[in-house]
Amino acid sequence: MTITLHGIPNCDTVKKARTWLDAQGLAYTFHDYKKQGADPVRIADWIARGGLDKVMNRAGTTYRKLDDAQKAALAGDGAPAVLAENTSVIKRPIVEYPGGLLVGFKVAEWAAALKS
Repeated sequence: MTITLHGIPNCDTVKKARTWLDAQGLAYTFHDYKKQGADPVRIADWIARGGLDKVMNRAGTTYRKLDDAQKAALAGDGAPAVLAENTSVIKRPIVEYPGGLLVGFKVAEWAAALKS
């Protein structure tokens, strides 16, 4: 199974997710979108599959610091570009695996999706 975990390495939730994957013996590729960037096309796919509210983190300080034009763009087709430019507004972690997408880290959800 090909698993790609997207996030930033110093995020506590990403650290927990990586520890869990390692403990399960599940190989994965880590994509650090702070260093490697985030692809707007991929983000658009995440939004199409999971919905903007699931992919976007409105609770963080980065979201609150967005200007009015950026927040307006989030309501339309501009959301992938805004999230790609402001990666801290993307919920973490995001995992792509064959046939699915996981957003955030919930052990039961991950176990059901990745250990089958």
